[in-house]
Amino acid sequence: MQESTVNLDIAIVGMSGRFPGANNIEEFWQNIQNKVESISFLSNDDLADLNLDAEVLNDPNYVKAAPILPDIEHFDARFFGYSPKEAELIDPQHRLFIECAWEALENAGYDPETYNGLIGVYGGVSTNTYFFNNIYNNVNSRVIANNYTFNKDFLTTNVSYKLNLTGPSIGVQTYCSTSLVALHLACKSLLDEECDIALAGGVTIIVPQKSGYYYEQDGILSPDGHCRAFDAKAQGTIFGSGLGIVVLKRLQDAIADKDYIHAVVKGSAINNDGSLKVSYAAPSVNGQAEVIVEALAIAGIDADDISYIETHGTGTAAGDPVEIAALTKAFRAFTSRNNFCAIGSVKPNIGHLDIAAGIASLIKTVQALKYQKLPPSINFEVPNPEIDFKNSPFYVNTQLTDWKTHNSPRRAGISSLGFGGTNAHVILEEAPQVKYFDKSRPWQLILLSAKTSTALESATANLLAYFQQNPEVNLANVAYTLQVGRRAFNHRRILVCQKVEDAVTVLKTQQSERTFTVYQEHRDKPVIFMFSGQGSQYANMGRELYEVEATFRKHVDNCAGILQPHLGVDIRDLLFPKSAEITAAKEKLQQTAFTQPALFVIEYALAKLFMSWGVLPAAMIGHSIGEYVAAAIAGVFSLEDVLFIVAKRGQLMQQLPPGNMLAIKLGEKEVQSLISESVEIAAINSPSSCVVSGTKEAIAILENQLSSQKIECRLLHTSHAFHSQMMSPILEKFEQCFQKIKLNPPRIPFISNVTGNWITDSQVTNPNYWSQHLRETVKFFDGINQLLNQFEAVFLEVGPGRTLSTLTKQHLDINAKQNVLTSLPHVQEQKSDVNFLLETLGKLWLFGVNIDWSGFYTHEQRHRLPLPTYPFERERYWIDTKFSSNSLNTKLTTLNSTQESKILEKVSGLELAITPTEAIEAFKKILSLEQPTQIIISTVDNQAGQNYVFHLDYFKNSQPTNQLDSSPRYSRPQLSNPYIAPTNELEKQIIQIWQEVLGITEVGIYDNFYELGGDSLIATQLISRLRAKFPIDLALRDLLSQATIPAKQAEMIEQLLLEKIEELSEEEIEALLANQ
Repeated sequence: MQESTVNLDIAIVGMSGRFPGANNIEEFWQNIQNKVESISFLSNDDLADLNLDAEVLNDPNYVKAAPILPDIEHFDARFFGYSPKEAELIDPQHRLFIECAWEALENAGYDPETYNGLIGVYGGVSTNTYFFNNIYNNVNSRVIANNYTFNKDFLTTNVSYKLNLTGPSIGVQTYCSTSLVALHLACKSLLDEECDIALAGGVTIIVPQKSGYYYEQDGILSPDGHCRAFDAKAQGTIFGSGLGIVVLKRLQDAIADKDYIHAVVKGSAINNDGSLKVSYAAPSVNGQAEVIVEALAIAGIDADDISYIETHGTGTAAGDPVEIAALTKAFRAFTSRNNFCAIGSVKPNIGHLDIAAGIASLIKTVQALKYQKLPPSINFEVPNPEIDFKNSPFYVNTQLTDWKTHNSPRRAGISSLGFGGTNAHVILEEAPQVKYFDKSRPWQLILLSAKTSTALESATANLLAYFQQNPEVNLANVAYTLQVGRRAFNHRRILVCQKVEDAVTVLKTQQSERTFTVYQEHRDKPVIFMFSGQGSQYANMGRELYEVEATFRKHVDNCAGILQPHLGVDIRDLLFPKSAEITAAKEKLQQTAFTQPALFVIEYALAKLFMSWGVLPAAMIGHSIGEYVAAAIAGVFSLEDVLFIVAKRGQLMQQLPPGNMLAIKLGEKEVQSLISESVEIAAINSPSSCVVSGTKEAIAILENQLSSQKIECRLLHTSHAFHSQMMSPILEKFEQCFQKIKLNPPRIPFISNVTGNWITDSQVTNPNYWSQHLRETVKFFDGINQLLNQFEAVFLEVGPGRTLSTLTKQHLDINAKQNVLTSLPHVQEQKSDVNFLLETLGKLWLFGVNIDWSGFYTHEQRHRLPLPTYPFERERYWIDTKFSSNSLNTKLTTLNSTQESKILEKVSGLELAITPTEAIEAFKKILSLEQPTQIIISTVDNQAGQNYVFHLDYFKNSQPTNQLDSSPRYSRPQLSNPYIAPTNELEKQIIQIWQEVLGITEVGIYDNFYELGGDSLIATQLISRLRAKFPIDLALRDLLSQATIPAKQAEMIEQLLLEKIEELSEEEIEALLANQ
């Protein structure tokens, strides 16, 4: 049989799961390897909450065992935007499923918010036993009617809604085979291109978990709580709680996108047994064999190439022999070899997880393929005498062994068989080998974020632990995964590291100069580019960027080629001189003929580099020559034209008599009073900082004068007196240089140095403006004020040093909402260019700027890795219930779907019934009996094999009562605004209603309804309470759009009350006031 083409293969790129005894997949795999049986054997104290009679507790047929899933009461409601009250009511199966969905996507390295394709969800869930046991008799019926999370049909659509997944969202129900059927349907959806990523899985959580079950001879439940698949002692299974989700992509897409591939789905098939079997509940050899043969055919693989089968393996006397007979029949269509294929079952480890059984088997097998180990199947000693292993292709693998193959990939099959006959079989293959791209930047930017400060610390600790456990991991791939595969939340942290051991040190110590942490409320914050002028240049500025950053190098090389005929030299020889030529290069860079082109090239290339990373300027400002860079970026000049003009500008200036420029720590008026006619103010940079220009002699005199008066001043690194009357002789010649230059209106707004205001189209396209720009005072102070008043932005100095950043910071107070950054080190800073620039890029992200990481990695091939996922901060959201022994010692009738015998039992403790699979037949028998008060229905479709009491009189006569405490019990979450208490009686009453509906103890008058976990359903409850309290017509749309904070709501209600009061009688007004 020929192998299938890659186009039909599906990659498993992410996984998440929680199982009895394991909080995650790695713990699950460790338990499998170590042959751990994760069944809890319960004491009478464990069962105390059930209020069982001593007779029941001492009954040898009452088995005190259960596979227990940890912490089902806990959930991170705030992360998913649920109010505490709402979280208490949500089926814990839904809660854990959505957490695992998020974890699985993060494990795959994808954030739905930034992923461009369609993401689908396929999954199933067991009956909501939490509802019947904990909610029904404790919660107001109106709340129940309005809550969709009680219903199993909304499992996948709720995930799609909360995570904004816009592919197919399909609920699946085939009982035991549900989650593997979900995987099959998800694969089909991917191959049909209905979606680009698909989540598939299932969940079962039994409530209460600490509960035993009744064993009945010849039934499917184990008499002692142990599952012994394929063993001679096998007498039944045990049901438990657990869940799992996998993330799927088309293999060719996963390879192209450099995903981490856990394993490959080569093929899958589903079918149903039909009616040619003993009974509805009975398994079928033919049905199972056919689905296996079909899966092999779809995969294009011979059975000879399968070396492991993860079976359904329930450990039942009837089921195990049928399953091996079916497997043997299927394999015999391809091979006559015996005992070459290992088999195992996960159920002896964790029990039968019902809806999640198939996905648990799949995840176990994926881990086995990934680690190249054949997993041991526990509780197996002597084969079931009804199974002829000797003459079959199979043997039960009982020890952890190396998974060896002969010149072919490791391949496995997984079976999941549903009660009612829906069978599923999946063929897996180990992941293809990946060649990693070793070349990367010498420094890596690590990003972390979370919704709370405490979660951020947990994420930091988790990443530290990961590095310590995986010291050989590729740090560049870690950085990439955290950048592209995680949602950017408001609490943010960055660090820049060279190696893993460096990252470990920084994460441990959190050195303030290496680790940067902020709370950033804004997303997509605008950026202002600031281009510095002469005086900031130095030899080797940006040299490491030129060597490392291909985009920067490309633009520098392009500029150098255009400039060479104008300058007569290669500007790169001055920017990045050889060691022996550095002194000469430094001298030339002080000559304005070379200084100006050199600065332009570095600043222009830097700007283009930032823009290639998605850092686009909302506006710009330049200082002197820097304005030419802004004009070029804005499209005023072509690159060829602007470089010609910049070269001519510098050359004409170079021909003038030399002069000096002096920076003075005084304001414009003070400086004006101190200077002579031969000295002019060249730049006004801040209220306390100006630059003057003049002849060398005049500047020297002024410098001595200022020094004697102890006024701070310093000479700038310039060769001439720019922006002064000394420039006048070249103005006409310079303007003539524009004769053949095409000037365009700017596509990006920038500030004019000449006016200190926004440049106009008429100015920027007039050559005279540019000649005056050379001569007139630089009004940077006015210009930067214009920007600061208009933008809550990040001000980024694009160029060497920190001159403009320092000037800008002088305008800001401690509460300023602007941030100021630099992009290249100052000449005196001994720091790597790449390290410095990555810190700046990281800070841009910290301050809310969106980065285009695909642009950042244009010249690298990075791979996603399965890294630690979000550290959910789970709190207990649970409605407790106590089982009453109220008159429950009456005789009950028990129906078993296989025996259909009447057994009289005594039970103390009420669990409401779940309708069984064979409900119609069961109820026919119920109705034929003599009006029993209570009836136990025991079938294999009893959700974990428990006996549910269907209390007929309860449903006929009792009404749900609102016994749930309505007082708020949960603390206020971390919000973007501080808590402000109500200031008047109306606000207090509104706040009280908000607190009761949301379940939060301390709501502030400016807290946002949606940030507190509100949605349209909660809004309906809130409006109902407000209308009951105040005789007004408050519209739901007002709450959802306008009155989303209590203070605004109070204003609206007050206005409506004032309008209403004119219509009321005195008696009604008195009643209203009394009600207040």
